Amino acid sequence: MLSTASARVATLFSLMLLNVEELRTNDREEGQALVEYGLILALIAVVCIAALVLMGGQINTQLGKITAKL
Repeated sequence: MLSTASARVATLFSLMLLNVEELRTNDREEGQALVEYGLILALIAVVCIAALVLMGGQINTQLGKITAKL
């Protein structure tokens, strides 16, 4: 009888440990996803800024022509 109870306790304890480890893994994966989204957003911002710097003169010229026609 005692061995059955201790086996049940051991089983419950191992299930609790698995659940805790699963929660830790999920938290790490969510945190990792947030970091990845942040890096993608930063990369998009850098590309947009670089495009504006490289094309800034041409954009300014076109806007000047539009303003002159108005």
